[in-house]
Amino acid sequence: MKRVIEKTEDGSSTLFVPELNEHYHSVKGARTESQHIFIDMGLKASPASHPCVLEIGFGTGLNALLTLETAEKEKRCIHYTGIDLYPLAWHEVNALNYSSHPLFKTLHEAPWEEDVHITPNFILRKVRENVAGGEWSVAGSERLSLQYDLVYFDAFSPEKQPEMWKEEIFRKMYAAMNDNGILTTYCSKGAIRRMLQNIGFEMERLPGPPGGKREILRGRKRATNH
Repeated sequence: MKRVIEKTEDGSSTLFVPELNEHYHSVKGARTESQHIFIDMGLKASPASHPCVLEIGFGTGLNALLTLETAEKEKRCIHYTGIDLYPLAWHEVNALNYSSHPLFKTLHEAPWEEDVHITPNFILRKVRENVAGGEWSVAGSERLSLQYDLVYFDAFSPEKQPEMWKEEIFRKMYAAMNDNGILTTYCSKGAIRRMLQNIGFEMERLPGPPGGKREILRGRKRATNH
């Protein structure tokens, strides 16, 4: 699949996929968007002291990098699982000039299918998995055996990749989340919000990133009564 580097309005770059007519990030600002949606509205809103994070769409690794930086700054231990069926090569990511952080390359060159201690506060597991495949599972999988406190849902849009936005996928994620677990996504479509509510998430519409989309969505798994 061909990818083209494009500069976004905050000075950071993103990738454009002509085949899908879709960008990996907002053209209004790649880094700004990721920081707002997944760190400020997601990670920093999680009450978990040692959160387990699941990212759907590891992609450029920008979300993982920002999470790593936050873990180091806050001295907060994080276990991070990123799922991607078609991972990018380091030379593609390096051309984006996201960061001079030496650990950014380490994130991409870390082996797949195993826990890797990137720092004392950040454990990474990368998994090659077809999330849209009917056999995909979170709960009960040997490779995805954790209960998650936070889900970054960062697949391409429902219009471009509808198979990634099926209700059964979100039901599997819901079952694999801890009580009060949080799901964040850039998508604000009413149909997606209603679907997540039907599954059991308590949904919020939140302001979008500066200069970007007007709204984003955040869902929280309801605490069960024991």
